[in-house]
Amino acid sequence: MIPARFLFVLSVLLVCMPIRPADVADHAFIFDLVSRFTEFPLPATRTRGMVDAGIRRDLERLLRERPPTSFPYVLEEEDGGRAGFLHLQLLEDFFTGGRNCHVSDLAVAPGHEGRGHGRGMLAFAEAFARERGCERLTLSVFPGNARARALYESEGWEYELLRMAKAL
Repeated sequence: MIPARFLFVLSVLLVCMPIRPADVADHAFIFDLVSRFTEFPLPATRTRGMVDAGIRRDLERLLRERPPTSFPYVLEEEDGGRAGFLHLQLLEDFFTGGRNCHVSDLAVAPGHEGRGHGRGMLAFAEAFARERGCERLTLSVFPGNARARALYESEGWEYELLRMAKAL
């Protein structure tokens, strides 16, 4: 079996760019990516303004409080320019009580698409989860985000639970 640390290094080498913990200097870059999370058709029960505001509020809380189970990362290109954001959370599995790693946020910066950055961040997330003994790697994706869904499916992700909503 290949050690998780080696897999992490291998995944970073394959995409030729480092993924490092986010710091205060990254906050503006991270907030500039909020609109990336809604650049596709949203469900009728959600407006773009509502979703963007919720994501911004969650990111502000994350970056302010730095919960011990939350891990924000920034992907850089070889020249040091920021190219992506990844937020991982360690959570308890509802069904088994075991540990899961949840990909809470994953965004590639405009102009950096199509270079394998999303795939590289998913490989990093998988190595991170394996290194911490997680049972599963999970994420949520809007039905209208066809590009992300295609990436996840091509990487072996499967639908496990579908969330439905009814506006009241």
